[in-house]
Amino acid sequence: MNEADDAILEYFQELTTERDHRIALPPTTVWYNLVEELGVLDRSQNTISRRMNILADAGLLKKTDEKRGYYRITNNGLAYLNEDLNASDLDETKEK
Repeated sequence: MNEADDAILEYFQELTTERDHRIALPPTTVWYNLVEELGVLDRSQNTISRRMNILADAGLLKKTDEKRGYYRITNNGLAYLNEDLNASDLDETKEK
């Protein structure tokens, strides 16, 4: 886990509605908002895309549309941000 991972997960967490609807976005949109609009990261679009794949493999994001590559945060992703889940526990609790 690194600074980009945390920023990506926090961005998705912010997009969760009061009714627990989790917005799905492609890596390009996440990159644009985190780098160009908000300026919280200085990473390439490819890096954000790669990190989102890694986060999905770890069960913190879920790929919701294989064809278009949309992702949304999982319960494990929210638990990680709330410090209810350690990065070392990810292999054991991976969501499918």
